[in-house]
Order: sequence, then structure tokens, then C-alpha cells
Amino acid sequence: MGWFSPYKRHANSFSYTPRYYDPEKEAREQRRAEMKGERLDDGGEYTPGKYIRAKREARDLRREQESKKGNSDKRMKMWTMGVAVILLVTLIYMLIPRLGAIFQMATTDSSAKKYEQQQQEVEAFDPYAPLIIVPNDYQEGDEIEIIE
Repeated sequence: MGWFSPYKRHANSFSYTPRYYDPEKEAREQRRAEMKGERLDDGGEYTPGKYIRAKREARDLRREQESKKGNSDKRMKMWTMGVAVILLVTLIYMLIPRLGAIFQMATTDSSAKKYEQQQQEVEAFDPYAPLIIVPNDYQEGDEIEIIE
């Protein structure tokens, strides 16, 4: 009795609800892509060169931001180099006179006189000369008096 039924039958209808579709997520992704410059509007019609143009604009924007950042980095490097040069010049200014004084002391007459005196002592030394013996006045058991 498939032909006759007291209940009205409807034709088969297709009611598909996507399981994993999240409209909020899709809107978020589109906003992020627009911020990055990957795609400007995916909802509109395609015009030739739209994606290429969007990428070029995003690249230009990124390069402009990097150049602004790079200018501040260059300034910081210049200041650092300037301070380093000033410190180096100050160190050299303070160090060179002292080095000059050390070399001058090494070549002055007083050091030459000391050298000559040492040479005379070396020449005057006679290893075969008799030794002078100084008697030791201290004997064991003697007490040493400390006078204050």
C-alpha cells in the first residue's frame, strides 16, 4: 500500500547545514588578511590584477614602516659611534702623556747614572778578595730588651 496514505508526503528536500562553518572565524580571517594586505575584499568581483596590486601595496607599506624604523636605528648607531669615538679620544689624550713620561724616565740621565754605577760595582767586584767577617754579639739565652 505504498500508493495511498492518509498522511501527505512531501518531496525529498535537501537541507544541508555545514558542520564546521564558523562565520565569525571567517570574518576574523578576512579582517586579518586585509590588515596584512594579502587580500582587500574577497567578497567583491574579481578584477584583473587585484591580488597582485594588493600584495604590492602591502609590500610598499611594510617597506615604508621598516625604513622609518631603520632611520631611528641609524641614528642610534651614529650616537653610539660618536660616544665611542669621544671616549677613545679621551683615553688617548690621557694615556699618551703618561706613556711619554714613562719612556722619558727610561731615557733620562738619572737612569743612565744608575746604570753606570751598577756597571762600576760589577767591575769592582773581586770574587777572590778575602771576606770580612762581622762577629755576632748575640748568644743563646740572652734576653732582648725593648725600650719604649
